[in-house]
Amino acid sequence: MSKKEYPGHPRVGVGAIVIKDDAVLLVKRGINPGKGLWAIPGGNLNLGETLQDAAQREIMEETGIEIEAKLPPHITFDLIDRDEEGKIRFHYVIVDLIADYVSGEPKGADDALDARWVKIKDLDKMPVSKNTLKVLKSYHSG
Repeated sequence: MSKKEYPGHPRVGVGAIVIKDDAVLLVKRGINPGKGLWAIPGGNLNLGETLQDAAQREIMEETGIEIEAKLPPHITFDLIDRDEEGKIRFHYVIVDLIADYVSGEPKGADDALDARWVKIKDLDKMPVSKNTLKVLKSYHSG
């Protein structure tokens, strides 16, 4: 069991939607929640860190990609995962920003098993998290 499981309070997770050449930057999660699924890269907000700084740091740590997150949040949602007994195993408030690609080639690092650019049309061929699909749908319709 990780120290992030069964929290005493919700955590803030920050991610970034990064598009380059009609492809979105995704990571294959190496830890729960969503272990083994492809998702928008991101991680925990640190005390005193802005959302934009957290997104830039996390995307660099997980993928090796440098981004610039200038815009306010695109979408915010709850990620609440319960175990078989109904106890809250994970509770995150997720804030996803839209960011500009600056430089780098994707490579999975930190808690990401893999990182790559994925064409939107290819998402249905991969095990992608439900929340990632919802976020990308909101991005394309917004």
